[in-house]
Amino acid sequence: MYRNILHPTDGSDGAQAALEHTRDLAEKYDATVHVMYVVETPTISGGMADDQRNVDSSGLSSNPKGEGRGMASEQQTGPQIQQQQTEQAEEVVEETARQLDGLDVETVIEHGEPHQQILEYADDGIDLIVMGTHGRTGVERYLLGSVTEKVVRLSDVPVVTVRQEQ
Repeated sequence: MYRNILHPTDGSDGAQAALEHTRDLAEKYDATVHVMYVVETPTISGGMADDQRNVDSSGLSSNPKGEGRGMASEQQTGPQIQQQQTEQAEEVVEETARQLDGLDVETVIEHGEPHQQILEYADDGIDLIVMGTHGRTGVERYLLGSVTEKVVRLSDVPVVTVRQEQ
C-alpha cells in the first residue's frame, strides 16, 4: 500500500513525535522513508519565520537571540547563514536516519518555501506524508501559519499528522 513515505522534519518535538508513526508504518508496509529537511529561504515580499535571522539593508544579518550582533565585521552574510542552516539540516536528517536504523531510508535537503518543497517532492512517487504539528490554534495559528496545514490542504497524497505532546 505505501512504498514511499515522506517524513518532513525540522528537528522539532513535533517532528520527533511523527517519527514514531513513520517507523511503524514503514515497518508494516516495508516502505522506504524519505527524510526531508527544507531550509527556508526568505522571500523579498513576505515575512520571515520566527526562527530566521534578520537581514538589514546592507545584507548583513544577525540572529534574533542576539548572537552575532555588534560591528558589521562580526555579522554574517546571507550565504554564510544559508551554509550554517544547510549544515544544521544535514545534522538533523542524519540523526533522523540513524533513528530509523534497519529501514530503507533516503535523505534529502531542499531550499525554499517548506510547504511548496514538500508538495513538489511528494509529487514524485511518494505514497504518504507523515509530519508533526505544533497544535497551534486561533490567532497564533493564523499569524504564524502552518506548514503542516498547508501541506494537508494542498497535498494530492494522504497526510498523517501527529501532534506533539505538551
